[in-house]
Amino acid sequence: MSIRNVSESQLPSLSWPLMENNITREDRDAVIEFLKTDPILTQSKNVKAFEEEWSTWLGVKYSVFLNSGASANLLTMTVLKYLYGTGEVIVPPLTWVSDIASVIQCGFKPVFADINPRTLCMDDAEIIKKLTPDTKAVFMTYVQGFNGLTENLLAELKKRNIPLIEDVCESHGATFQGRKLGSFGLISNFSYYFAHHMSTIEGGMVCTNDEKIYQVLRMGRSHGMVREATDADLKNDFVKNHPDLNPDFIFALPAFNMRNTEIGAVFGRNQLKRLDANNKKRNRNFKLFLEKLDPHRYFTDFDLEGSSNYAFNLVLRKPDPAFCGRVMETLKNSGVEFRRGSAGGGNQLRQPYLKPLLPEGFYKGFPKVDHIHFFGFYIGNYPDLQSDKVLKLCEILNAIQ
Repeated sequence: MSIRNVSESQLPSLSWPLMENNITREDRDAVIEFLKTDPILTQSKNVKAFEEEWSTWLGVKYSVFLNSGASANLLTMTVLKYLYGTGEVIVPPLTWVSDIASVIQCGFKPVFADINPRTLCMDDAEIIKKLTPDTKAVFMTYVQGFNGLTENLLAELKKRNIPLIEDVCESHGATFQGRKLGSFGLISNFSYYFAHHMSTIEGGMVCTNDEKIYQVLRMGRSHGMVREATDADLKNDFVKNHPDLNPDFIFALPAFNMRNTEIGAVFGRNQLKRLDANNKKRNRNFKLFLEKLDPHRYFTDFDLEGSSNYAFNLVLRKPDPAFCGRVMETLKNSGVEFRRGSAGGGNQLRQPYLKPLLPEGFYKGFPKVDHIHFFGFYIGNYPDLQSDKVLKLCEILNAIQ
């Protein structure tokens, strides 16, 4: 069978959304049981427990639970500015908008590095070329479960004393050299949005091994209030230096309300129990997808070492607009939800919010991400996905002429 111009009625409906069953009956029952206890609903014991359990799972000292991954990005850049001042931050052109927006919002200059097509993350050689004395950090997004770290990059950053900031929002459980991504950088960010590896409906986490950063993160999450710090000496110093203020209402920095709730933490604690098992299922699904996909028409040579797949990556091997149109039409007619441009809608350098900051046509200097922008897609991958459905999808995609 070949597919060129087929109607919806001629294709099987796969009924394939981007995400399915990411919040289970078990999760909902856990929240119901929690609510029966007449509990405190704003951040309290469950938030603290979730932070501790997440830190143990990730292999870091400190975690701070927030209301979204975007808030994690913004708070991270705020803390970086507060402690180290502004300058340049190297960012990917293939990422979610909040990574780049947070850099701009905090007064940093975004500097872009093109991607490695095998990982969809920034290419390490491109990053190193962009490093200058003004570089305050490298903000690495691990796109859709792929690892973007290399020994060469980590060695260069260490030599130049440039911190790594890790966006792990789409890559929970991915590893490099046996360590989980999110445990390498000065600060790392996670998202628990509904469609991600695990969900608190909306939610995020900021993680670090630096105790000073941890205290600033805690204060920054809650209006900059000093009482949110857990360091007694820090709190005592603020009280001593500001005798005219109520000790319960000392605001150390202009900050935010990014707190999450006990309900979100109950979801998170329950979902964390099955995260590793679910990641194995997702990775198995993705490997099957790549094995059965036609490598002559679709790119299948992804670097899967340490990956923790978030979504099926469908990338046309050649820039063929007509074939691309047939792929999209076939997916729609087969009931398969997809997103063109992969992470965040493709090449962020083409977006209106960046145009005032960049020279005209700047995006043309990033051909690898531009190929993803026009000829790359992602399709939902979730633990309940059956192998026969994956095989049917590949059969349909391979039949497109």
